[in-house]
Amino acid sequence: IRSAKFVNHTQRAKEFGMDEASTSFRFERIMDRVHEVIKEIEPHDSVERYTQLGVECMQGEGKLISPWEVEVNGQRLTARHIVLATGARPFVPPIPGLAEAGYRTSDDLWEMREQPKRLAVLGGGPIGSELTQSFARLGTEVTQIEMMPRIMIREDEDVSELVTERFIAEGVNVLTSARAVAVRAEGDEKIITCERGDETIEVRCDEILVAVGRAARVEGFGAEELGIELTQRKTIAVDEFLRTNYPNIFAVGDVAGPYQFTHTAAHMAWFAAVNALFGDLKKFKVDYRVVPWATFCEPEVARVGLNESDAKAQNIPYEITKFEIDELDRAIADSEAHGFVKVLTVPGKDTILGVTIVGEHAGDLIAEYVLAMKYKLGLNKILGTIHIYPTLAEANKYVAGNWKRAHAPEGLLRWVQRYHDWRRG
Repeated sequence: IRSAKFVNHTQRAKEFGMDEASTSFRFERIMDRVHEVIKEIEPHDSVERYTQLGVECMQGEGKLISPWEVEVNGQRLTARHIVLATGARPFVPPIPGLAEAGYRTSDDLWEMREQPKRLAVLGGGPIGSELTQSFARLGTEVTQIEMMPRIMIREDEDVSELVTERFIAEGVNVLTSARAVAVRAEGDEKIITCERGDETIEVRCDEILVAVGRAARVEGFGAEELGIELTQRKTIAVDEFLRTNYPNIFAVGDVAGPYQFTHTAAHMAWFAAVNALFGDLKKFKVDYRVVPWATFCEPEVARVGLNESDAKAQNIPYEITKFEIDELDRAIADSEAHGFVKVLTVPGKDTILGVTIVGEHAGDLIAEYVLAMKYKLGLNKILGTIHIYPTLAEANKYVAGNWKRAHAPEGLLRWVQRYHDWRRG
């Protein structure tokens, strides 16, 4: 994503006052950089680090033998509590011919050494959208296929529209309301047959990326044999303390849901660990009230709490306050004057129900609202906080200012007007 953004910036050279700029790259070198970054980050979650912290790390295939026993490499371990954190894998839909034609997922995409000239992306969610734009910016002809009426269906319509417009402007063929029903290979070419209403569309490509979601890893480690219960979504069922139907076995992260983010897995892990260690004294309910996330396409999209779609679906009353980022000085100076901050509040109050930010560094800007919602701070508190000029973070203050203007105390203002009329007299 970062490399593709750099290429895109050179193509936008005139926006930054340059006559021209260009770059040359080799696709395999970009993929090398991906692995270099992974290698640099790896020590943060390495066996060595956890060993230094006092953790005994064993590598191998683990299998539940009983509610208190796990077998690894032929060695049987016993424990008072067990935590399942087996994650998820890319879900591959049963489309006829897909397996025979071959495809990539977010697991094995990074082994590619040759850039495809044409790429078809199945899926309009975060992973599909991020990779769609990145490959398009690197020069691949990309078709994004989504069976829903719009990409990024979990976000509000105005968010999807902004992202779609950007994708189309950058040369992506965005194909929505289209269901892939068959795949076939003709030589080196792969052909996806899609149905859209009464229309049949064929998408021809060199590679297929499947990014339609992720499935919890609930098989192969003894959960079935033990009878660990699953939800309708085929994730491990847990209670508010993250316990399975065996009170001493916990599950966290993607395998349990309801969110499939690294940061929520870490959040859940804290509750599971504390409840396993001290549950006999006090149990802690996992708190999902303030869960943020971001999609790292451009414009970047970040959200915490409710959006309009959620509020309507749950019949929750709300007011909307919006600030258009094209009015923000720093965004104008950076030639990134696009997007918006949208805040949902309790009618008549500054209590924040949810925030959506679309624009440059949205994933960073949302942090102020995560903190505010976590500790029940309203828009008045944000408005009364000094923000550095000129920064993108000022957008958070300006949207609070818009809310304040819409809720100005008319009675007090009339009194103030009379007071100053009297002073002038």
